[in-house]
Amino acid sequence: MTDADAATVVYLLTERLRLRRFTRADLPALIGYRNDPRVARYQSWESFSADEAEAFLAAQSTLQPGTPGTWFQFAAECVDTGALVGDCALHVRGDDARQGEIGFTLAAAEQGRGYGAEMVRRVLGYAFDDLGLHRVVAVTDAENAAAAALLARVGMRREGHLRQNVWFKGRWGDEFLFAVLREEWMGMDAGGRGGPPDTSERREA
Repeated sequence: MTDADAATVVYLLTERLRLRRFTRADLPALIGYRNDPRVARYQSWESFSADEAEAFLAAQSTLQPGTPGTWFQFAAECVDTGALVGDCALHVRGDDARQGEIGFTLAAAEQGRGYGAEMVRRVLGYAFDDLGLHRVVAVTDAENAAAAALLARVGMRREGHLRQNVWFKGRWGDEFLFAVLREEWMGMDAGGRGGPPDTSERREA
């Protein structure tokens, strides 16, 4: 891969969002929402420092989405305002590049507007249509009812309830496993994938 290839700008568009590579201008907003306890509640971090943000940006700056063994983090920018509303991550497995995993985070102030479903649908479409993945999974805290509802709404199937499988913030926690196959995704109409943006979800982070 050449330096020019590594610097290629990534854009995925939805009705209201532009999903793109993170830039230095995004760091204040990223640090802000990652340090919000309402956002961090169901995430792996408790806080997110400026140094961690710099390291994150450096790691993401030359990474290409779909690279096996890596997570690519799409910054989700509101088309109308240019504001960073959250991010959506796509992982392609290193041991089997036909399978992937998706994750997402929304700033607390942007929740309840349908942005979460909108960006997850678009990244799933990219995973299947552009990368040709066979299967994509998502794992969410079993107590995060809004995230579970969102994943079901975009067409993912809950395949398992993993009981006390993770030591999470000082205690054993349960997780839900969701998944969708490429053939299932391709067979869905817009309604099966969640349809147009809605505003029913709350606390998706």
